[in-house]
Amino acid sequence: MDRKAALERQPTSPAGSADAAATEAGYTLIEIVCVLAVVAMLAAILLPAIPRGTSRAGLEAYALETASVLKSDRTAAIRRRQQVATAVDAQSRSVRSGATGRIVRVPQDVLFNAVLPSRCNQRPTYSTISFFASGMSCGGTIDLIRMGVGYEIRVNWLTGGVEVVPHG
Repeated sequence: MDRKAALERQPTSPAGSADAAATEAGYTLIEIVCVLAVVAMLAAILLPAIPRGTSRAGLEAYALETASVLKSDRTAAIRRRQQVATAVDAQSRSVRSGATGRIVRVPQDVLFNAVLPSRCNQRPTYSTISFFASGMSCGGTIDLIRMGVGYEIRVNWLTGGVEVVPHG
């Protein structure tokens, strides 16, 4: 009789057994959903606070908008048959139209550099690019640069033409 008690049948596969350790391995669906909800809330709070820089396309858009203001002031000077001055303020990083008052403000992460004449028609220019009724101007350049990429807005003094060229 002793011998029969010793011959106990061993399970052939652990898959069929229901151990307490096997039921606690892994995560429940509610735990995963809670973790995802916390991560989503943190992302919603932190992402708007991360500073974003001006993209290359954004930089080009600022250059084109600045050129547009200069071109509209030139056109206004020709149509009105009087001088129109576009104010270029490097300190406040802005360009203001003398004809319409429209202002282009350049973000802080963009290097804003203006090379303007100190005198035009024997008068001080006071950080302006003046356009005359003939279409001519006093000329000047405005550079917008970010991380080695940039654009130069050139105003030709003889023709008053405005062009945007890649900086470099």
